[in-house]
Amino acid sequence: MNTEDVLDEFRGAGALREGHFILASGRHSPMFLQKNLVFQYADRTERLCRALADKIVERFGKPDVVVAPAVGAIIPGYEVGRALGVPSIYVEREEGKFRLRRAFKIEPGAKVVVVEDVITTGGSFREAVEPIAEAGGTVLCCACIVDRSGGKADVGFPLVALATVDVPSYAPDEIPPELAAIPAEEPGSKRLRG
Repeated sequence: MNTEDVLDEFRGAGALREGHFILASGRHSPMFLQKNLVFQYADRTERLCRALADKIVERFGKPDVVVAPAVGAIIPGYEVGRALGVPSIYVEREEGKFRLRRAFKIEPGAKVVVVEDVITTGGSFREAVEPIAEAGGTVLCCACIVDRSGGKADVGFPLVALATVDVPSYAPDEIPPELAAIPAEEPGSKRLRG
């Protein structure tokens, strides 16, 4: 599966949106990949995650466990784990910091792949590896369905992306006038409180 195949899955689900969006990173962009519109379809999700699992194995071999940052990456993390035949667990925020909760454990020395959905800066990856390291796990790589940074995101580990696209994103004080003229939407879940 190549980048165009991945984007076709997003287009087919109505998940490739244009406008003015505030991303989970706080940056602004003229394009948003509404991954949950893709993840509502088991067949699309399975195709994407199986292809990502194959790419992970090709580069790093089979891990012992998949870890996903909650909430957005739980579904692709589960599907990648299912395709690999390994457990899939997730880290979730507690007092603003990712932690292993719900009796999830990582054995010391376990080979771990961190799975995300769509990344822009790699910030969630960098945060999600902290509890893995604290538990004694070994991160083989970070993997995502779409790297929208064009390969520029610094995740701190090798990155396996099923699709890589270079979508512009801007700091709040760098928004071009044509984008600033469009009302901004904040469709992500990172800043939701609950």
